[in-house]
Amino acid sequence: MPKIIGGSLEQHREQTRRRVFEALSSLLAERSFDTVTMADLASEAGIGRTAIYNHFADKDAVVVAFAGAETDRYLDRLGSALERATGPADAMRIYIREHMDSSEEFHFGFGPELYGMLSRDSIAEIREHVVAVETVLRTIIDDGVAAGVFTVEDVTATMALVHSSLSTRRVTAEAVERFVLRALGA
Repeated sequence: MPKIIGGSLEQHREQTRRRVFEALSSLLAERSFDTVTMADLASEAGIGRTAIYNHFADKDAVVVAFAGAETDRYLDRLGSALERATGPADAMRIYIREHMDSSEEFHFGFGPELYGMLSRDSIAEIREHVVAVETVLRTIIDDGVAAGVFTVEDVTATMALVHSSLSTRRVTAEAVERFVLRALGA
């Protein structure tokens, strides 16, 4: 009989998934995705080599589940922060700040190397998580346009430009806020 971690089967599943996600992060910090095996993940997570397959079909499934868990965690935090927004410009400031402040805590992207090794289905599933974050930004921009606070000709292009501004590591959140809000006409 396998050992159950936690007080219930649900807690066991959640703790096992968390341990596998931590193992994935740790192993990817040391080496490339193609060299990591399911046995490596199980060993690093402290679970049985065959037990990991009760939770994940393969490495792609681990990455997709990890991306989903990170996205959900980030969206919860972002949603709580956005509740304080006093208007679209303030919501954009909060969005920018949360994204930049969270970049060290959350894994927003694994990079093109890893994505090049995933199946098309896995990439499509991860894209759904990206769309969830983009939806928040689209709502902020749409609300700003509707309120007459933002001047935007192409929402999709504006979203891409905002996210490009967020990917820099050498610029402060304040500088990005000023730049984006000026670009939006706010």
